[in-house]
Amino acid sequence: MPGARLRPVDLAREHGLSTQAVRNYEQDGILPPAGRTASGYRAYTGLHAQALRAFVALVPGFGHQAATAIMRALNEGASDEALRLIDEGHAQLLDDRRTLQAVEQALRTLVPASHAPEPRHPEDATAAGETGERGETFIGPLARRLGLRPATLRKWERAGLVRPRRDPRTGYRVYTAADVRDARLAHQLRRGGYLLEQIAPLLAQVRAAGGPEPLESALRDWRTRLSARGRAMLRGAAELDAYVSRRDGG
Repeated sequence: MPGARLRPVDLAREHGLSTQAVRNYEQDGILPPAGRTASGYRAYTGLHAQALRAFVALVPGFGHQAATAIMRALNEGASDEALRLIDEGHAQLLDDRRTLQAVEQALRTLVPASHAPEPRHPEDATAAGETGERGETFIGPLARRLGLRPATLRKWERAGLVRPRRDPRTGYRVYTAADVRDARLAHQLRRGGYLLEQIAPLLAQVRAAGGPEPLESALRDWRTRLSARGRAMLRGAAELDAYVSRRDGG
């Protein structure tokens, strides 16, 4: 029955929660205020049970903090704010999907280290004030290859995106094939609109993995997690709609 009185334990048992957690959720505004019996005990109803179902379903997709804010806004009558928070969650998911796509595209464009271009002839390097060993290149040629200014590569170095070594005799920056790979990946992501501080952690993972190939499994896992999050958002939205409809008598 819709108006049947429920105890805290009745709500808690459905989700494997403690009765104290249920009381805390009411205190935090996740559940609407409960009525009280003549003896002062909390008296929940089916509406509270549905509110708890909605919250529990929202958490996997939106996170505990956002799910709490959504439920609190609804229970305070701020439906527009609740909808805005939901929109923000979906926008973040979309942004994460775009980031994943940009990373996958950037990794596909990388030249394997074994196919790295040969350095310029030492005489040409000397003429430009640069020296290097076989398999390495210098800031000028690398900047031209990427269509960048050398100052951009120096900025990326300060941000930790590329880590060229210094020639001990000349002090010039020397970029290995791995450095070229990192610079190309950074260039692709910058063209996609990503900030240096967003790119640096990815490049750290590439270095730790020894190259982009070992990251393929991680990217598959990332895509799986994003899909699971999207499904969780759908489930959360369904339970939330059921709560709003019940509350509003729909």
